[in-house]
Amino acid sequence: MEYVLPQKSKLKQIEISEINKELPDLKNITEPKAVVIAKWLMGRIDNDTNIKPNTLLPSKPDLAYLLGVSIGTIQNSLRYIEDLGYVESKQCIGTIIRDKNNTNYSLRKLTSKREITINAIKKYIKDKNLSVGDKLPSSRSLSVSIGCSSNTTRLALENLMMCNIIAQSENGFAIKSLNFEVENNTNETLVKKVENDLKSFITQKLKVGDKIPAHAELSEILSVSIKTIHDALKALIDEKILLARRGRYGTTVIKMPEDNSISPDKETSIFASAPETAFYYYEKTQNHIKKMIAENYSIGEKLPSIIELSKQLDLSPNTIRKAFQNLAKEGYLAFSRGRYGGTFVIDIPETDEQAFKWLAVNPKYAEVYKN
Repeated sequence: MEYVLPQKSKLKQIEISEINKELPDLKNITEPKAVVIAKWLMGRIDNDTNIKPNTLLPSKPDLAYLLGVSIGTIQNSLRYIEDLGYVESKQCIGTIIRDKNNTNYSLRKLTSKREITINAIKKYIKDKNLSVGDKLPSSRSLSVSIGCSSNTTRLALENLMMCNIIAQSENGFAIKSLNFEVENNTNETLVKKVENDLKSFITQKLKVGDKIPAHAELSEILSVSIKTIHDALKALIDEKILLARRGRYGTTVIKMPEDNSISPDKETSIFASAPETAFYYYEKTQNHIKKMIAENYSIGEKLPSIIELSKQLDLSPNTIRKAFQNLAKEGYLAFSRGRYGGTFVIDIPETDEQAFKWLAVNPKYAEVYKN
């Protein structure tokens, strides 16, 4: 299976004006509105020449306005036709019409809470040996039994009703069909899948001490967003497979994924973690500002602005802002708004504090240290 990462800028979005205006009758119906709309959308995708594969459907608000229903109803309809393979949804992109003639690729996507809950309810039905006609517990009781939220359970029950697995009765839901399968891996989210892919990539391409590719490069290799790569790498850092360091040293392999030992190589002990080095960086700035206050300012005097200090110290405004906030928490500075506002000294700090100690070593020297 080949995974693709579509770019929204390269996809054409169908305009509402391009859709055949033979709208569904939502007044005289015996099925839920979401099901009727879903069947209408499937008919449009199959027969409307303006709706082509690998294009984006109109936005949910536009569809909701066209049909006179809520966005939630449109959402349920899109989930229904997605389950049947007509479309695929992708966060921050939209709903893409699938090319059903090309089965050699698919979008990487997150397994939603709804899908996990649907599978959990199916498993509940199987585990309890329920038969056709048997009633399910209330959605609240069922959510407690399967460990999901009440709202997600309700959405899952609506989906199962659309798929004719359950039917609504006077006192809740009853089993309508047992013609379904329980999937084994629906609880594997996209981040977990990418985490496993990264482990395979490390095993095949890298060795201990190697620096991993940049986030953007890994994003292209694995066809996922940079944010997903970031989250998956964080998991591998927590597993002590990778070590993240600031600056040019980057993120390095310190243990192979198949290595079950819990002790990392001892050269890693002389590297500070990225959060620790960030703390050092802010503390270094704070101590510099403390010294500047002690030598040049009196209580009540106004400090230069964040922008002015950032230029003087050749630091980012955010670093200065963070240092100011920490010094305010320590009781040395106070902020005031308005025309005569600014950052004012309210106490003179001591300047004999020691900076946080850390050490960054070139990996080549780390090898010597190790040997």
